[in-house]
Amino acid sequence: MAVFEVGRVCMKLAGRDAGRKCVVLSDVADGKVLVDGATRRRSVNVNHLEPMTTVLDIAADASHEDVAKAFEALGVKVLNTKAKKASDRPKKSKKVKAKKSVAPKKDKKAAKKAEAKESKKESKKSEEKKAETKAAEGSKDLADTLEER
Repeated sequence: MAVFEVGRVCMKLAGRDAGRKCVVLSDVADGKVLVDGATRRRSVNVNHLEPMTTVLDIAADASHEDVAKAFEALGVKVLNTKAKKASDRPKKSKKVKAKKSVAPKKDKKAAKKAEAKESKKESKKSEEKKAETKAAEGSKDLADTLEER
């Protein structure tokens, strides 16, 4: 890959760094090169790079500071990132469930149960009355049949 030699300035064509300038730092593997500059320092497929005519005088695998100095000479702003500081892991606190007012639900349920009991009692009473009336009618019929004999 003679086009992508160390120090070649390129334009990224794909990814979130698309449209930004970078410089080739080394040949990583088949079809991939290590780039740094106005992009993130990473291994990139050469199909995602457009080589430019400018070649910088940079050592292979140069540090980010060396790349930043070379790009400042070209007038290109370099992406500087800082590592995040590891913060203390927050302690887990147990969630306390707030007690809901259960009384209204119980009152509704209790009222429904009471109504159901009352309706059962009423239905039993009405069935008993019907049975008594049938029995009374049946006994009258028996008495009538006995008198007729």
